[in-house]
Amino acid sequence: MNGAMKVDLVVLDIAGTTVEEHGLVYRALADTVVAAGGSARNVGEWMGADKYEAISSMLGKSEVDAEFQDFHERLAKYYAETPPAPIPGVPEALARLRSNGVKVALTTGFDRPVVDGLLDVLGWREGVLDAVVCVDDVRAGRPAPYMIHRAMELTGVRDVRRVLTAGDTTRDLQAGTNAGAGFVVGVLSGSQTAEELGAVRHTHLLESVAGVPGLVEGGGVA
Repeated sequence: MNGAMKVDLVVLDIAGTTVEEHGLVYRALADTVVAAGGSARNVGEWMGADKYEAISSMLGKSEVDAEFQDFHERLAKYYAETPPAPIPGVPEALARLRSNGVKVALTTGFDRPVVDGLLDVLGWREGVLDAVVCVDDVRAGRPAPYMIHRAMELTGVRDVRRVLTAGDTTRDLQAGTNAGAGFVVGVLSGSQTAEELGAVRHTHLLESVAGVPGLVEGGGVA
C-alpha cells in the first residue's frame, strides 16, 4: 500500500495500553507504600516503571522484598475483584497486525509472575503474541531501552528503524526514543493526557492501540 510505514515489529505496553486494569496496579502500589509507612503522593511519577524500583524509591530503601510481596498480594486481590480486560479494539488490532506479517510484542514494568497471571486471565498465552518481555528479564526498566531491544532479539528483528513502540505513559515514549525506534506512539487510553504525552518526544499520538494497524498500513492520522 502506498504510504505504508515499513514496520516489522510493534512493541506495546500492557496496563493502560493494551489492557484495561482500572488503575489497580497504582492503587496496589500506593497501598503497599502507605502500609509500609511511606508516602504515596508521587505514585503517578512511577507510571510504566519497574514496580520494585518504585517501591524502593518511595520508601527510600534498597531492599523491599517483603513490601514487593505485599504489593503482589494486594494486586492479586484487586484483580480477582475487578478482572483486567483487553481495551476495546486491541485484540482485533493485534490479530490484524500479525496477519499482515508484523510481529507483536508486549513489554511491561510488571514482573513475570504478575504478567503470567494477566495473560491467563486474558487468554493471551498462545496464538496472540510473538513475545512478552517483563522488567525482570532485563537490567533496567523504562525509560531504559532494554525491553524493546530484548523484544527485537526474541522476534528476530534487526533494524530498530522498523520498530513501532506504543504506550500510555511518558516513560513508554522515552523508552521508545532511547531505543531508537522508528515510530514512537503515545496512546490516550491510559491516565496521562495528550498534553502530558505531547510534552515528550514522539512521532504520533493516537486514541488507542486500535488505531495502530491503520497507521502501519498507511491510513494516516490527523
